[in-house]
Amino acid sequence: MDHISYESDVLIIGAGGAGLRAAIAVSEKDPKLKISIISKVYPMRSHTVSAEGGAAAVIKDNDSLDDHAYDTISGGDWMTDQDAVEIFVREAPKEMIRLEHWGCPWSRQKDGKVAVRPFGGMKKKRTWFAADKTGFHMLHTLFQTSLKYSQIQRFDEWFVTRLLVDDGRCQGAVALEISTGQIAAIKAKSVIICSGGAGKVFPFTTNANIKTGDGMAIAYRAGVPLKDMEFVQYHPTGLPFTGILITEACRAEGGHLLNKNGYRYLQDYDLGKPEPRPVLRSMELGPRDRLSQAFVQEREKGQTLEGPYGDYVHLDLRHLGKKIINEKLPFVRELCLKYENIDPIKEMIPVRPVVHYMMGGIDTDIHGATALSGLFAAGECACVSINGANRLGSNSLTELLVFGARAGESAANFALNQNGSSKGLDFLYKNELKRLNKQFLNRTGGTEKIVDIRKAMHHVMENGAGIYRTEVALSDAQNEIQELKSKFKNLRISDTSKTFNTELVGSLELSCLLDIAESVIQSALFRKESRGSHQRSDFKNRDDANYLSHSLAYRNKNGAPEIKYQPVAITKWPPGERIYGK
Repeated sequence: MDHISYESDVLIIGAGGAGLRAAIAVSEKDPKLKISIISKVYPMRSHTVSAEGGAAAVIKDNDSLDDHAYDTISGGDWMTDQDAVEIFVREAPKEMIRLEHWGCPWSRQKDGKVAVRPFGGMKKKRTWFAADKTGFHMLHTLFQTSLKYSQIQRFDEWFVTRLLVDDGRCQGAVALEISTGQIAAIKAKSVIICSGGAGKVFPFTTNANIKTGDGMAIAYRAGVPLKDMEFVQYHPTGLPFTGILITEACRAEGGHLLNKNGYRYLQDYDLGKPEPRPVLRSMELGPRDRLSQAFVQEREKGQTLEGPYGDYVHLDLRHLGKKIINEKLPFVRELCLKYENIDPIKEMIPVRPVVHYMMGGIDTDIHGATALSGLFAAGECACVSINGANRLGSNSLTELLVFGARAGESAANFALNQNGSSKGLDFLYKNELKRLNKQFLNRTGGTEKIVDIRKAMHHVMENGAGIYRTEVALSDAQNEIQELKSKFKNLRISDTSKTFNTELVGSLELSCLLDIAESVIQSALFRKESRGSHQRSDFKNRDDANYLSHSLAYRNKNGAPEIKYQPVAITKWPPGERIYGK
């Protein structure tokens, strides 16, 4: 195969909110820098487009940066790095206003001021929104803004298989063009990974099929640790069959969660509030981890409903009325009509907890830099960490902007201080070609099917590393994932074509998912406490004395994760009782 290579100054892997914001930041830093954005989908199909409810930033007089910071830190069960949170809340309003100047159509009050809505775990209304299509409008705005920079070159529908690391620094990546099958080296002076999360490691998820942890996996394989991978957030309201998100905005507008008896069961649970019982008007806006855990306990009491895709409860919006639903929740109504054949104006919505977000990811500092020189990361694939053990709803969209911009500026500064690529990159590229040909493109024989391994992985993760975990279940899951990785070596790929070989892409994605699954399980096995979204039935309490530390999963020489720890950064909020709504 011919040697195909492209040259750039900054390579960005992923063209969602974080990737586009990073590209704009690089362009603004120095218009002479050449930028390459590589994405396995067209940018407007990135998963940012699916975010519905809103983006958090202080804008109202009754709110403060310290309030936003404290909500984020306590909501994350003190696993957040407070220096990162302080930067986040300080820069968030500037990013949101900047996005408005670029054309984002934020919803307004009657007086013309920006409208905000309440969101789970936040004491004040600070979530900006554009009806219930906030991510859609944000991504449109970022994409359209990026088009005015001629120095940005896009590689749409390419799949990155490996980072090019030589002379102690990251200098590009090897990628497969899905439409033609050609494999190219894309050389760069710095690289930013903005590839999103890995929700597809679980069977029921709000995540799109593209969320397979590719960026996390290639960084992990290059020696960069994955941080806090045990913290996987379940969203309490997903559709049972598809996993499609029914946004928290429904509950922000006054929706109720009801068990099979029509009872608002959350009033019986500790949601982290100071009151002995949750206040009826706001209990549905408890933190996502607590609401998901309450569902499991309600199911154990026999108070959920049974459906063809598992147990569920009802989300009731009927009392809101047609006007509010059509004005503020039109997309929710559209989803329910299309996917469940129900109208939320007249009928209740079946919902269940589904995997939504990974608090963990590629370990970065506050500038988006990783331990590997020249490599940066931002967005859900990264862990800076502002989300800790449980992300508050509406912080993630703002995080894309704040840390996408910071990573872009840092990568630009790094690239400006580099002379060029090293001579060893061509050798690394050829080695990757050989690996891909041997393991995937030209392999013969094999008996294992992608679909069988993927289904088995889903079963393992749902049963062993779900909302509640135990030593026995995690140990069994660890052994089962290792068996699946062995089976993967005997994978059968029947499609030998080069053009749009979806079987090949699926195989590459599955290899990433198995690495991510193993890191989640191993990190969860080592954390012998319950904190936020990580709940150990055999270690029910939070243990600050031993586990107020980030887990770091390093890939050892055998390809398995080795867990180490680093302290959580505490600035001015010492660990305390986790409360909400005070």
